[in-house]
Amino acid sequence: MKILYGVQGTGNGHITRARAMCEAFALRGAQIDFLFSGRAQRQYFSMECFGDYQTRRGMTFATDKGRVNYCKTALNNSPLQLLREIKQLDLSAYDLVLNDFEPVSAWAAKQQKVSCIGISHQNAFRYSVPLKGASWFDKVIMRRFAPADHHLGLHWYHFEQPILPPIVHTSLQPSSCQDYILVYLPFENVEEVCELLFRFANHQFVFYHPNIVEDEVIENVELRSLCHSRFQQHLHHCAGVMANGGFELPSEAMSLGKKLLLKPLNGQFEQQSNVATLDILGLASVMDFLDPSAVSRWLDEKQAEKVVYPNVANAIVDWVLKGHWNDHSELCNSLWQQVDFPSYVSIN
Repeated sequence: MKILYGVQGTGNGHITRARAMCEAFALRGAQIDFLFSGRAQRQYFSMECFGDYQTRRGMTFATDKGRVNYCKTALNNSPLQLLREIKQLDLSAYDLVLNDFEPVSAWAAKQQKVSCIGISHQNAFRYSVPLKGASWFDKVIMRRFAPADHHLGLHWYHFEQPILPPIVHTSLQPSSCQDYILVYLPFENVEEVCELLFRFANHQFVFYHPNIVEDEVIENVELRSLCHSRFQQHLHHCAGVMANGGFELPSEAMSLGKKLLLKPLNGQFEQQSNVATLDILGLASVMDFLDPSAVSRWLDEKQAEKVVYPNVANAIVDWVLKGHWNDHSELCNSLWQQVDFPSYVSIN
């Protein structure tokens, strides 16, 4: 079986999931190629594990100071180019397309009648899970953006729905709790985040951001350019994580027992829903803006306990290679039986 794996490249969470899936497929000797879309090729980093991967422009959204900018989003996307990319992608060499919310490979598979399995957090929103700020247009886009024949949704809790636990990709290195906070707020303005962190001179922060080009230390803030291996090292040893409302980083942080302070991207219902979900479950603290009071309260909170998730990537790969794609109920049940939440988590 030869597989093409299409991955949304707008955020690093989709790519992080793809790393875990890449490792799992490699252990089984499967033939798999990767295609990424959503950003310029020069903007990808630490991609060695994907081999000779392909890139496309695809579609993405633009942000400005922590909000989705719909004007920039419209100007930065080209529907005609997207249609050309879909038409030009030849899938004749592939038996299956796997898809993590990537439109080019998904629509090409639909047009060329190649079986497609969607594996994404976005697919969880096809079911009855917590939603916040979702318009009818958001729901249409969520369903039509990357169509598939079979859908595997990923979420932090099953909510009595046929969805899977998160794919968590963290290395086997031991974790610890050192005296610094890891900050990853890629949609916020660097200067505004630094101004917030400078207020807490008694705390040390390691701040990663796509717009940081050179590493430097300013007062109590260590500014870092993006690097997957270094970020993982800081994640394993930090005392807590400040982040936006994506899916993969909170999943990794919870699996390592790191406390979370999340600020959702305004105007992006998925992030707003994610943050609301973790708030409901008692697994994260929330701020709606870069709020010094919220940061101060959170810094005084005690360390979190780990959420134990199984190796979901390995289980999905085994399920995919068996070829019985019409039913994933057994896969769901077996994985959720292995999840262990802290005693303080509210799941009723």
